[in-house]
Amino acid sequence: MPQTAEQPAAASAWSPLRHSLFRMLWIATVISNVGTWMHNVGAAWLMTSLTASPTMIALVQAATSLPVFLVGLLAGALADIVDRRLLLLWTRGWLLVSATVLGILSLVGGTTPWVLLTLTFALGLGAAMNAPAWQAMVPELVPRSELSAAVALNGTSFNLARAVGPALGGLIVAAAGTAAVFLLNAASFLGVLVVLYRWQRPQSASLLLPVHVFGAIRAGVRYVRHAPALHAVLLRVGSFIVCGTALWALLPLVAQQELSLGAIGYGGLLGCLGLGAVAGAILLPRVQQKVAINPLVAGATGLFAATTLILAYAHNVVLVSAAMTAGGMAWMVLMSTLTVAVQTAVPAWVRARALAVYMLVFQGDMAAGSAL
Repeated sequence: MPQTAEQPAAASAWSPLRHSLFRMLWIATVISNVGTWMHNVGAAWLMTSLTASPTMIALVQAATSLPVFLVGLLAGALADIVDRRLLLLWTRGWLLVSATVLGILSLVGGTTPWVLLTLTFALGLGAAMNAPAWQAMVPELVPRSELSAAVALNGTSFNLARAVGPALGGLIVAAAGTAAVFLLNAASFLGVLVVLYRWQRPQSASLLLPVHVFGAIRAGVRYVRHAPALHAVLLRVGSFIVCGTALWALLPLVAQQELSLGAIGYGGLLGCLGLGAVAGAILLPRVQQKVAINPLVAGATGLFAATTLILAYAHNVVLVSAAMTAGGMAWMVLMSTLTVAVQTAVPAWVRARALAVYMLVFQGDMAAGSAL
């Protein structure tokens, strides 16, 4: 893979937090991501209560990932030609409404397997429309020299939430039921909405091109077709995700049937993944200074493969928990490195569309791999 990712100048993983807007959005995102992971635990566990079908349980992950495959290019084009702040306000509002509806239906006992899948798909749709604008916005918030650290910090916010959210979600499911988890997830979107609403984004920061959205999609596709550096990243992430997603899709069954764990134990396993990912994010800037991108990605891929092998054969909770921690570290190193490679390999005018294609490959493979 081309050496496109910018190496951080400073060893500190936290320097982007010196910028107030990035810091406020980062804190609000941590809260929102905690809610998302609580929802993921609640949805997966609720589906195991509604049906014993492994296919239906795996389709919860597929319903989360499939929307990116369907609307990823549209989301990327919109993020490049409209005000990203307004787009993010609309998508976060959609997420708030979808999570609230699911919470209310679960509260009154109106959630069936297909209702759960439909509303999980709706939440995935909002996240898919949100993601390219959110990622393309990062270079507006920090200097280019801190972009790698900022992308890693965004990954850290996700994984801090993954360390806390699943365990917290498991506790809440056990104490108050899945409806409480879904409603708390809805409330978690409010912080990001408030910060975005108060952000006075300069008009000059938006491209404001008079381009029809479908023309913008075609232009983005043409660019991607003739960008070899981007092709290398897409090939690497696509080949990894289609196999790696098995861990996420079938972990509820492993926890329940192979390890005899309840909702709290399942949340604990996801928490181990999150803790490993946080450790990976903290160590990544220093590791990137000493290890080239290709060996780093290859090593992380091998470590994640070892995690899935242990998960397939081990029946010891302590061993599985340790493997999940190592797998979380590998996942974080891979995703952060590849995302920075995309960010720095493309020009600003097409950045959101390139990121949309990257996430299309990522989530499309997640959906296909989960269903498989």
